[in-house]
Amino acid sequence: MQNPSLPVGTGERSNLLDALRGFALLGVMMDNLFGFSGWAFLPQPAKESLSTWTSDGIIGMLEQVFINGKFYSLFSLLFGIGFSIILVRNEQKGTNPLKIFYRRLLILLLLGAGHLLLLWEGDILLLYALIGFILPLFRKLSNRYLLILAAVLIFSPLLFDLFSVLFQYKNGSILEKLAISIDQKNGIPADENFAYYLYKDGAGWKEWRNWQESGYLYRYAYILDSNRIPKVLGMFLIGLYAGRKMIYAHLADNISLFKRLRKWGLLIGIPSAIACFYFEFFQKHIPSPIGMVHTLFYATSVVPLCLAYVSMICLRWERKKGMTRFRFLAPMGRMALTNYLMQTIIGICIYYGVGLGFGGRVGPSVFVPIGIAVYLLQVAYSHCWFRYFNFGPME
Repeated sequence: MQNPSLPVGTGERSNLLDALRGFALLGVMMDNLFGFSGWAFLPQPAKESLSTWTSDGIIGMLEQVFINGKFYSLFSLLFGIGFSIILVRNEQKGTNPLKIFYRRLLILLLLGAGHLLLLWEGDILLLYALIGFILPLFRKLSNRYLLILAAVLIFSPLLFDLFSVLFQYKNGSILEKLAISIDQKNGIPADENFAYYLYKDGAGWKEWRNWQESGYLYRYAYILDSNRIPKVLGMFLIGLYAGRKMIYAHLADNISLFKRLRKWGLLIGIPSAIACFYFEFFQKHIPSPIGMVHTLFYATSVVPLCLAYVSMICLRWERKKGMTRFRFLAPMGRMALTNYLMQTIIGICIYYGVGLGFGGRVGPSVFVPIGIAVYLLQVAYSHCWFRYFNFGPME
């Protein structure tokens, strides 16, 4: 009889990987709050007019330096590890791992498309599914070539941006022009007033649907402009390497590796992230030639800090033999898909005009503490859920 394909059972799961997923969700929420709240769209004078501006500016800087980009990179790393686990687990059970993987990707793609088109333009699931479809092409590469290719992909935006500078174009310009034409038809302002469209008095379902009608085009224009695709694929490959080596299951054998990653990740990542924030704040972007420096500092800040964070958690996990406080995040990570989607629904209900309408009126000093409270609530209900069920609702 052919072995049935089943989800990973509770006894087969890695608590460390689940805790890392739970930790990643915290950073993803903090990053996404700047979009849900409308803060990312507000013109600088509007931000400075808030009574909380002094602390808002500090929190915004800290978010850019220590959070922005680092946690989607962590999720990408974990995605690659998950792919390696699917390969090994199903090969051992005599089932076709690629069939299982592609079936899961198809479901993820449908969920991501629904999330992107119906709920929130900042979706990451669809992108992961689309890039994931080519991940099996690299499964035969040696570990050495996996790492080399990952490094090439992570630094490849320098080459792509060089072409943008030389020929003065943006990769996502066609999608952006299409999005602008849809906004004009729907009456969404083309000037800085668009930042208040979802949050103005009287904004409701119509405004939300108008926003979503062009939102996915702006989203993928940004993904192309920021060269997100090779960055994500590069982290997938690093995760595939780590999964092959089963580093997460043999922490004691990799202490020296974690210490090196922690040391050099922080030494290289923090100064680069500060420099990256400078260029972000003063909007020195491609196709401006000086934007190439921003691209370089982004590459040398995001991945090193991501790996440093992972290493610090792994070192503490091994030192405490799993009895670290991070273990309480494992249930959160076991239902990461459910919690990610719930963060969208909660964000819409709190900040959009269809909900409480707090967006466009508050800065990070207000919405970051609210986000932390929501996250803690998610941790609590994740613990409660697994008292009665083996899998999260969406899982």
